Amino acid sequence: MEVTGISAPTVNLFISSSLNSFRSEKRYSRNLTIAEFKCKLELVVGSPASCMELELYGADDKFYSKLDQEAALLGSYPVDDGCRIHVIDHSGARLGEYEDVSKVEKYELSQEAYDQRQGTVRSFLKRSKLGPYNEEQRAQQEAEAAQRLHEEKAQASAIPVGSRCEVRAPGQSPRRGTVMYVGLTDFKPGYWIGVRYDEPLGKNDGSVNGKRYFECQPKYGAFVKPSLVTVGDFPEEDYGLDEM
Repeated sequence: MEVTGISAPTVNLFISSSLNSFRSEKRYSRNLTIAEFKCKLELVVGSPASCMELELYGADDKFYSKLDQEAALLGSYPVDDGCRIHVIDHSGARLGEYEDVSKVEKYELSQEAYDQRQGTVRSFLKRSKLGPYNEEQRAQQEAEAAQRLHEEKAQASAIPVGSRCEVRAPGQSPRRGTVMYVGLTDFKPGYWIGVRYDEPLGKNDGSVNGKRYFECQPKYGAFVKPSLVTVGDFPEEDYGLDEM
């Protein structure tokens, strides 16, 4: 008895394009006409249907034929699961043009126009006098920040550059070193003490974000708040880091 195979109503295909560097895997009905198939491919490759030329490749990437009969059914071609349809674009677009999101026109709204809109988070905060629009809270925060800065400045003024010191940070063992910098920085607000540790227990070489505050070897430098630094007679300790 002769057994005749019946093709499945749908086929799983890989889609590639002259406009994109990636492949997509999609399932399509074999009953689509090539014209209808092209319309569905618009959403996949970004090329207009009228500018498409379709090529059929086997699962082994061997070229089979062109799909150039608009009224023919997809299933009338030797398509099977794992085959690839390659879309050649003739619209004049370039490879990767639809992948570069920097070229996508973005909707932008000026700060002035946004301020005039109702129903936004900003308008809600203004009406409710919350966050940055709470004048009393903001004034209090500014006063507290000014007070902290004043206290840090007073603490920092008692820590001379060149002094031996000991740093006691929460969760860390005491670390000894030499004060190399005292003052404000660009990387964070407030007063900071730059310390060159006796051993490589730091985080930098005296520079942060490309700006140098003092010189030391890599991993020997650190910046800490004045409240964590005690100056005095702290001779260099042997941490045993060079021992095997």
